[in-house]
Amino acid sequence: MDTITHGIAGALIGKALFRGDDLFTKRQVSRERVLTWAAMLGAIFPDSDIIRDVLSRDPLLIITWHRSITHSLLCLPAFALGLAALTRWFVRRRRWECPSFALLALVYAAGILSHILLDLLNNFGTMIWAPFSWARPAWDLIFIIDLTVSGIVLLPQVLAGLYETRENFLLRSFRPWGVCVLAALLIAALSHWRGVKIQSTTVPAVIALLVALFFGPRWRGWGFRVRRAAWCRAGLTVLLVYIGLTFAAHHAALNHVRKFAADEQLEVVALGALPLPPSVWQWDGLVRTPHGVYELPIDLTERDSASSGRERVLEYRLFPEAPVNLEILEARNLPSVQKVLGFARFPVTRFHKEGDVSVVEIVDLRFHSMVPGRPWPFTYRVRIDAAGHVLNEGWVRR
Repeated sequence: MDTITHGIAGALIGKALFRGDDLFTKRQVSRERVLTWAAMLGAIFPDSDIIRDVLSRDPLLIITWHRSITHSLLCLPAFALGLAALTRWFVRRRRWECPSFALLALVYAAGILSHILLDLLNNFGTMIWAPFSWARPAWDLIFIIDLTVSGIVLLPQVLAGLYETRENFLLRSFRPWGVCVLAALLIAALSHWRGVKIQSTTVPAVIALLVALFFGPRWRGWGFRVRRAAWCRAGLTVLLVYIGLTFAAHHAALNHVRKFAADEQLEVVALGALPLPPSVWQWDGLVRTPHGVYELPIDLTERDSASSGRERVLEYRLFPEAPVNLEILEARNLPSVQKVLGFARFPVTRFHKEGDVSVVEIVDLRFHSMVPGRPWPFTYRVRIDAAGHVLNEGWVRR
């Protein structure tokens, strides 16, 4: 999950569960506002490990360090207590109203926990048991950047702010509503560009939903009587329902992949159903075998029109594993490539020649290329000369 969405989700938790105030307001800094800031900063904190990646020249830290110690459930209490102590010192120094240490620690723990759980939902993997285990559990339920989740955690807070007062309501509401509509149109255009099928009724339905959310509560003024915490609790409830929907959709997509592997009598090493944006109905089925990785796109909304009601026949393609040679064996024995292979769940080895230079590429197919014609993310390339010396190695830049 992207850091911005994590922060927005943390603010939602602070307001919903701890009755926090808005982050940015002209009101004097209060205890409630400090609690919201703590929840948001706690939700952002785990991604602070990226600072080491930025400052270091090691290109492999993204797979060996990111989402490790700061994302660990075992280290969570220490981080929550440390951040609470630091916040108490800062708030008292500014002479603001300060929550108790225990409450601050609880809020920070909730924010950090929300980050860890949301990261577990995608397919990158999170080392929740570091430093005792460096395994990367991944639940494969949502895409790394899921704009639906971003909207779910953001909209309740926007609506709570709009319905805080009746003054100039329509004027204040039109701008955020227009931004949401433009975002929906942009997402639809990008999806069409990527070749993702979107039903013709989807965009009008989203716009109608936005109209209902922004202006429906104005009917008889009931929206102005709803407190901020209630708006935000409703947002948390919708988020949990959405995650439940992704769980059910993932289960259905995984059944498609298992059926495909059984029908094709594949020698399965690993299989998975990975989410694809922008819809919970779009999935990328992957089956790893000794001779390559099969990929099959899955659209849960499509059914076979036959009267039998059976599922439609799935189209697929095979990414073959390159035949093993001396150059591939040399590349695989490199410590860096060993780390890449340890991280990859659906790796495919490619091999080609550039004159006298041998080029070995390791591609992790779970990270789908978002831009047509561009290399897939997390492709590691090793170039070896005719004498068997490694000329250079590293991630392929997109």
